Amino acid sequence: MNTNKPSTDPNWTDPDDAPDLSTAEWQAKFAKAKRGRPPVNDRPKVATNLRLDADVIERLRRDGPGWQTRANDLLRRSLGL
Repeated sequence: MNTNKPSTDPNWTDPDDAPDLSTAEWQAKFAKAKRGRPPVNDRPKVATNLRLDADVIERLRRDGPGWQTRANDLLRRSLGL
């Protein structure tokens, strides 16, 4: 069987006719999406370790999800921020 002759399939394209994927147009199409949450304000949160009494944590958690945000809001109000 001669494998050097082109295919008779009308959809066949010569591999040498493939586009140059290193051009800016193709790089933009394959650019990776940015991961993670976008910044929402001018004051980004800072991860920290803070030791609190168990009853304080229990009371904050009693109101359900978002207790850390509520704790942050309580501290801001307490500090007059």
